[in-house]
Amino acid sequence: MNKYCILFMTVYVGICTAQYRDNKLANKVIANEEFVQVKNKALEVVKTGFNAGDGYGEVWIRDYNTFIELSAEVFEAKELEENLLVFFRLQGADGNIIDGFIPKEKAVKTDGGYQYIYSDLESNYCGHKNTVETDHESSLVQAVFKYLKKTGNKNFLSTKVGTETVAVRMEKAMQFLLDYRWATEFGLIYGATTADWGDVQHTHPWGVYITDDTKYCVDIYDNAMMVIALDNLMEMVREAKTKWQPIRNKLAKNIKRVLWDDKNQKFIPHVYLDGSPYPDNFNENAIYYHGGTAVAIEAGLLSKAQIKTSLDKMIANVKASGAGSIGLTLYPPYPEWAFENKGMYPYGYQNGGDWTWFGGRMIQQLVKYGFVKEAYEQLLPMTDRVVKNNGFYEWYTIDNRPEGSGTFRGSAGVLYNAIELMEEWAEKHK
Repeated sequence: MNKYCILFMTVYVGICTAQYRDNKLANKVIANEEFVQVKNKALEVVKTGFNAGDGYGEVWIRDYNTFIELSAEVFEAKELEENLLVFFRLQGADGNIIDGFIPKEKAVKTDGGYQYIYSDLESNYCGHKNTVETDHESSLVQAVFKYLKKTGNKNFLSTKVGTETVAVRMEKAMQFLLDYRWATEFGLIYGATTADWGDVQHTHPWGVYITDDTKYCVDIYDNAMMVIALDNLMEMVREAKTKWQPIRNKLAKNIKRVLWDDKNQKFIPHVYLDGSPYPDNFNENAIYYHGGTAVAIEAGLLSKAQIKTSLDKMIANVKASGAGSIGLTLYPPYPEWAFENKGMYPYGYQNGGDWTWFGGRMIQQLVKYGFVKEAYEQLLPMTDRVVKNNGFYEWYTIDNRPEGSGTFRGSAGVLYNAIELMEEWAEKHK
């Protein structure tokens, strides 16, 4: 047998082996009864409303962005559209987007509580904004994009809110980030010092509002969210490309230049505008941000090799911490003294809690980038606990106990989408 025949046989056997593996995995996905249960449960949960979950009265844009596609399975397009319009009606004159809205009669006014936002354009709802975070504008643009993809209603972009169309208002939202949240030194948007994607800053007992003690920084989550939003905006509003494409490209380039630690193959948690709030002997860069990394992958900022390395690090972190899934917010957690908010203890809430809300997004990206076997393996702990605990809980403790809202719609939305992607792949490879 000559060398060409040997080469041909080697390639042929390799292809057949890969096809066999794919076929075997595809059949596992199709036969997985938990996937069916989780999808059905997700549909039941999302039918009951648009607030983040049973522990919340508000509709939050960062949550709605992650379950609007699931909502489209059970609600008329007009209802989805109305929620989006409320965010635009309550948009600030400077272009900023609120965090969430609530019926006016349910707004609870207490000392130190939310500072409610009103507008003559909106008669039924008032809003609020957790100003320490910088993802509201990007989340709304992404949500509109998903709405258009699901409904095909491109006329929504020309809907007038006051004197301006939705398309114009989306650009104003992005411009707000350039005008009021832009760190010129780094060419990135900034926010307060929070844990990964969280909206609780290190200072203040509550921590959702910018204060005199706020320490500003740039991080991967906010900036990756803006990259995704700009990509979405340019696809929806083609004439916007001339202005926003160069900005998007520079943003992506600066993310890798400023925030990517090439030696350690990870994102630096925070790069500060005016010094770290933490002592010199605290190595913050030892912390690995799971959520921000997943969103960076969605933004197309990492190569396939870097994605595999990121996944390996996440799995290692889960093993080292004892967590239930790669939804682990970050590892290792910040020390007890790092946040004034008592709920931000090590492995508590956003400081190392295990959130399917972000773990499910990582699963989606693994499927999209061809890591389907790995996606399947890492998805199983998330679907298993939904069935076991009979709910989509907000987050899980280090020993996998459910905490927070049991009808957290963001978790339902990302898991539903992850399973859908797995099933679409399986149908093509069975």
